[in-house]
Amino acid sequence: MCSLESTILYKLHFLNKEINSKFSECTGISPSRLELLQLLYQGDELSQQDLQKELNIDNAAITRHLQQLEANEMITRRKKESDNRVTLVKLTNYGRQKIDTFEEEKKRFVNTMLEDVQAEERKLLLDLLNRMQNNIQHILM
Repeated sequence: MCSLESTILYKLHFLNKEINSKFSECTGISPSRLELLQLLYQGDELSQQDLQKELNIDNAAITRHLQQLEANEMITRRKKESDNRVTLVKLTNYGRQKIDTFEEEKKRFVNTMLEDVQAEERKLLLDLLNRMQNNIQHILM
């Protein structure tokens, strides 16, 4: 029989997987790609390396995301003129339009997910998640 703490860890793990899967089904985009698009939406043009660092993902993952977004005509990539080793990434007009659609879908998704969770419970949940995140950041490897 699992301890309460082990059950919490198990539930968090599978909840994360389920949220990512359902989110992608509902919005048509993965949470990682939406976060990437939002970073580009806030900035004008960012380097692939800066995006990778901000999203905390490996080089292969950022390349896959960008290739897919470029194939869907949501972003463009180009080499920096002064340093050919740097790839700059920018949203297309179509990409900017799609973000609005994705954001609306995200709002619907979150509202449905938290449908029977009251405002005070939401605040408590956020506080708990923030404390857990803080504790995890202090785990030594």
